[in-house]
Amino acid sequence: MPIDQSLVGREFPPTDPYPVTSVKLREFADATGAAYDDKLAPPTFPIVVAFEAMNGFLADVEVDLHRIVHGEQRFAYQRPVRVGDLLTATLTVDSLRQIGGNDILGTTSLVTDVDGALVCTTKATLIHRGEDS
Repeated sequence: MPIDQSLVGREFPPTDPYPVTSVKLREFADATGAAYDDKLAPPTFPIVVAFEAMNGFLADVEVDLHRIVHGEQRFAYQRPVRVGDLLTATLTVDSLRQIGGNDILGTTSLVTDVDGALVCTTKATLIHRGEDS
């Protein structure tokens, strides 16, 4: 079943606060092969928080993660992510189009700190595979 067009423009609730620690940075660096710095996060680290926002969105609209193909990811920073940050992400659906029985979703997640200041904007393209794909 195609995803409903009424989702375009909808903002989903923010994620629970995610504490950035040197242990979490080490785990991320080990898992991805990124350079480890015990104070600053690697450039792709906000995906950890943005992925939680995406999972919340998918659960809310009852889309199975196994039907999703991650098409693209971009990051735009206001400042680096640092140890001690407490981050949340809020996802908005920017666009939705159907091609060949698949839904192509454009999303933006705003990653903010405990004071609500924007740290990073992530943009993702997600392909929701249709029943026959």
